[in-house]
Amino acid sequence: MAGRTCLIVGVMLMAAAAPALTHDPPASCDEELLLLQARERYLKHRVQKQEALLNRRQLLCQKDSPHRDCADAFSPGSKSGLYNIRPLGSPAPVQVYCDMSDGGGWTVVQRRFDGSELFNRSWTEYKNGFGDKSEEFWFGNENLHYLTDQGKYSVKFVLGDFEGKQSYAEYNNFRVGPEKSDYRLSFGAYSGTAGDALSGNYRTGVSLWASHQGAKFTTYDRDNDNHAWGNCAQEDKGGWWFNRCHSAHLNGLYYPSGPYSAATDDGVVWVTWRGWWYSLKTTVMKLRPADFKEHP
Repeated sequence: MAGRTCLIVGVMLMAAAAPALTHDPPASCDEELLLLQARERYLKHRVQKQEALLNRRQLLCQKDSPHRDCADAFSPGSKSGLYNIRPLGSPAPVQVYCDMSDGGGWTVVQRRFDGSELFNRSWTEYKNGFGDKSEEFWFGNENLHYLTDQGKYSVKFVLGDFEGKQSYAEYNNFRVGPEKSDYRLSFGAYSGTAGDALSGNYRTGVSLWASHQGAKFTTYDRDNDNHAWGNCAQEDKGGWWFNRCHSAHLNGLYYPSGPYSAATDDGVVWVTWRGWWYSLKTTVMKLRPADFKEHP
């Protein structure tokens, strides 16, 4: 028994010090198995150390030379997750969540799925961003401006309801102006399955008060909307590009079951898909350069 223990210890030491297999034939199948298992453990340890070194090096490289956006960070095999980017004009790198699925290269700027994050926030909080970028969050209006100011971008809104259905709305030429414009919103042509709620062209006369084209951003403490008798962000419980007030509002109050009733339509709303009185379960808002070539 003592001899067998010594053999096991000897095999493990040999694998750690010199992982190559011995040229002498093993005395038995059991001994060969012990040798191979020790070598496997050694190689796994080396792979883990190499992966940790690679991850540290990638983070250092990102800090030294961050990408302009998630499309710039994309390459075949890229995984979705947290990256460092620095859009042109931005004073410092910023961490983002990159969605490398759905064709790849998407910079995620808003996500909601369980109501864990409060979206009824101040002007400064919306300016700088808030939340956990791996969970529910808002990227920040200042970051949105720098991101969309460096070229032509498309935005994609991915929406989910409490019955398990999904829909989307995509707009080209999406842009958020600087703070001096109150982060004025502009966007181009619509495509998708959720309906064109942003432009308000789904019904005659609605766009006069519900279109978000050219709208300034409003929060409960900074009223820039066209509502003459109130503040849309105060009424609808979240900051957004309001007109008088909205037909799309993805930063509203999170209701945990879909249909709701309230004094105002203050839920998470995309009216052309589920109407004013259905609050959505999930929303993702993500951006990508218009000339990005999707990876198959």
